Amino acid sequence: MKWFSGLVRVTAAVVCVLSFSASAVTVTDSHGQFTIDSTPKRIVALEFSFVDALVSVGVSPVGIADDNDANRLLPAVRQELSNDWRSVGTRSQPSLEVIAALKPDLIIADTDRHSAVYKELSKIAPTLLLPSRRETYQDNLKSAAIIGKVVGRDTQMQARLKQHEERMNEYAKALSSLKGKPVLFGVARANGFYAHSADSYDGGVIQRLGLTPPTGLDNEQASRLISLEQLLGLNPQYLVVGDYVKDSIVDQWQNQPLWQALQAVRAKHIYHVDGNMWARCRGILAAEFMAQDLLKLVKA
Repeated sequence: MKWFSGLVRVTAAVVCVLSFSASAVTVTDSHGQFTIDSTPKRIVALEFSFVDALVSVGVSPVGIADDNDANRLLPAVRQELSNDWRSVGTRSQPSLEVIAALKPDLIIADTDRHSAVYKELSKIAPTLLLPSRRETYQDNLKSAAIIGKVVGRDTQMQARLKQHEERMNEYAKALSSLKGKPVLFGVARANGFYAHSADSYDGGVIQRLGLTPPTGLDNEQASRLISLEQLLGLNPQYLVVGDYVKDSIVDQWQNQPLWQALQAVRAKHIYHVDGNMWARCRGILAAEFMAQDLLKLVKA
């Protein structure tokens, strides 16, 4: 009877180990190999793109770095969130105290912004380090796939990414008449215009849709502050302006002769879009909304 009892205990332990191994997930993130032993339920996301990926597979984080302004999240993202999520401050300097108080079992952090506090974050909860700020469009899709695996929604994420691919193909087809025509996106602030290169996230979306960002903007920072003279040098056929403020530098430029010399101005190919969505949000949903914005170029 003692031998039988011991066998039961050993067998139970083996079953426990097998169950533990089955639920563990290992992926490669910006810090190396990342392993999580169980499906996380309380997730803190420190970038908008991570929130986009999570809600795309029906997961609502308990904490979000929303820059202390929930309106910076896409409306389509906000409506998928549960009512009890909490702001953990800005993306650049999230509050470690607030994060810890939420008792997360997973933190998703940005390689660019949060590597310096990675050790502190890891003391609070397992921390998945992925690119978001200055990431490319393709990097974003790779990060979304990793997030899907880590949160136990790999099948759902693969299905969503397939759907996204199909949608982007349809948008590209609708934009085929603009193939090869230079399209430039830039953010208009009060005192500066930041042109986004082909290496930027939105530049990648533009290329994915079969359009062409202007050459001459290669920049490791993905965007560059340019003057009106430099904009004229690029001289895109289509100019997409992401407004950050109501009275931006573009409003000032409109009174200058050089502005009138732009071929996009002469052809009335200036389009104003939500700068927050185009420059800050990034993600599966964001890219699809950006594509819908670009459809206005062919409808004009």
